[in-house]
Amino acid sequence: MYTLYGAIASPYSIKMRAILRYRRLPFVWKDGEETLAALANVRTPVIPVLQTPAGKFANDSTPLLYMLEDTHKDRSIVPPDPAMAFVAHLIEDFADEWLTKAMFGYRWLEQIDQNVMSNWLAFDRMKSGGAEAIQAEASKFRDRQVGRMPLVGCTHANFALIEASTKAVLAALEEQVTKRFFLFGNRPSLAEFGILGQFSQLAVDPTPLAMIREEFPYTARWLAHAEDWSGVEGKDWDETPSDAALAILGVAEEVYAPFLAANAAAIKEGADTLSFSALGHSFSQPVFKYQAKCLADLRTRYAALTETNRARVECWIGTGWNKLLG
Repeated sequence: MYTLYGAIASPYSIKMRAILRYRRLPFVWKDGEETLAALANVRTPVIPVLQTPAGKFANDSTPLLYMLEDTHKDRSIVPPDPAMAFVAHLIEDFADEWLTKAMFGYRWLEQIDQNVMSNWLAFDRMKSGGAEAIQAEASKFRDRQVGRMPLVGCTHANFALIEASTKAVLAALEEQVTKRFFLFGNRPSLAEFGILGQFSQLAVDPTPLAMIREEFPYTARWLAHAEDWSGVEGKDWDETPSDAALAILGVAEEVYAPFLAANAAAIKEGADTLSFSALGHSFSQPVFKYQAKCLADLRTRYAALTETNRARVECWIGTGWNKLLG
């Protein structure tokens, strides 16, 4: 049996919990102080942490999901078609590395969300000690998180682009989910789980919750279903991405590709900040080395495709990506 150490306010924890549920892999969920203790077993102290039945600890949701792919063959979340697998991975990466800015921004930019969520997150961890102690811890946590906002690009100046790209993805899902639940077949892929992780938090925090329920009501309900797809019996993968997947890839081309390109260029030049414009909005933040690793990984996966599959992918992802990955 696996043990997943996470938190319900962590998008990547929700992502991994949903993957384990869909794949019907026996696991125990741990949170609070037990999760903090588990961080001592991994090199980089980020959640979720997955402990395998053999007792090994590992974290970082994308490597974790591929580790499960290597270990368990049934109910895979990676399409067997290499071209489809690449674009599903691209959407998952876009969700993990760009849409997370929406989660962070909605949670910590406005006071109403800061107050509610800092108290809830402190309660999630402590679970006892009395309301005063929980609120004192919440105040410290809120100050720490709000202070980190510029480091991850979640500022009021940048949020117009973050919100515009997020709503574009939500609009694509809203068009899709009343017709078909999934993006690449009649079963979920890693792309859906990446999106679920980030948007699961928007469906809880006060400001984005009101927005999603008013503007994207079916997607709001789809997110609730996505937390447990263990009962899904679909076995088929499509030969081409759905219209919604193509629309999301289009948003990624408009926003995430130039973000990765600007980050890589800034690092190469030895600059401290990156800047770019997309969807009529400007964006600037400090460079981030982890995103450079994400770009390198995408390039490696792209280069590994056969010429035929690369040509198929090029038709789906657009020229912005082709130039960056090629």
